[in-house]
Amino acid sequence: IYLVFVAGWPIVWIGLFSLASGFAYTGGPYPLGYNGLGDLFVFIFFGWVAVCGTVYVQMLSLPSVVWLAALPCGAISTAILVVNNIRDTETDKLAGKRTLAVRYGKPFAKIEYLLCMATIPLTPILLVAFFDASPWVFLSYVAIPMAIGCTKNVFQSNKPDVQNKTLKMTALLLLVFGLPFSFGLMF
Repeated sequence: IYLVFVAGWPIVWIGLFSLASGFAYTGGPYPLGYNGLGDLFVFIFFGWVAVCGTVYVQMLSLPSVVWLAALPCGAISTAILVVNNIRDTETDKLAGKRTLAVRYGKPFAKIEYLLCMATIPLTPILLVAFFDASPWVFLSYVAIPMAIGCTKNVFQSNKPDVQNKTLKMTALLLLVFGLPFSFGLMF
């Protein structure tokens, strides 16, 4: 209620759309997460909706740079789901869950993971080059070794214990990237 009071009706619409999408992820006649659309919805809602909504509440405007800055947040969040889907490909297949990893195979999902990780080094470059962001955004490069390690694990091991570790490390990567990236954007 307070956020609606501060930022108005857009927050109501974001909230309602988020709730509906959350339900549609596993419920309803066509569950998104079970039909290969989970990755897209995680990217949109944990990237653009979360970041742009947060900025809008604080600034009551939405500078165009925010759309680019939200990409790695959505991408790393999606990478968490991708690792999970790679690990669970066989059981998801048996359960009738048609994730992208099930539909297109583990090699496709591994490339998807790599593309998600590519946003970590690329986004700061684009922000500096096209939006005149401060070079402080390159502080987020402290996350690159961790992203490389996670990516190696995804490509080199099919062992569930390694995939579980990679799942946890990818989730931690969101924090390891996000804190210095946010700090860099403040200057």
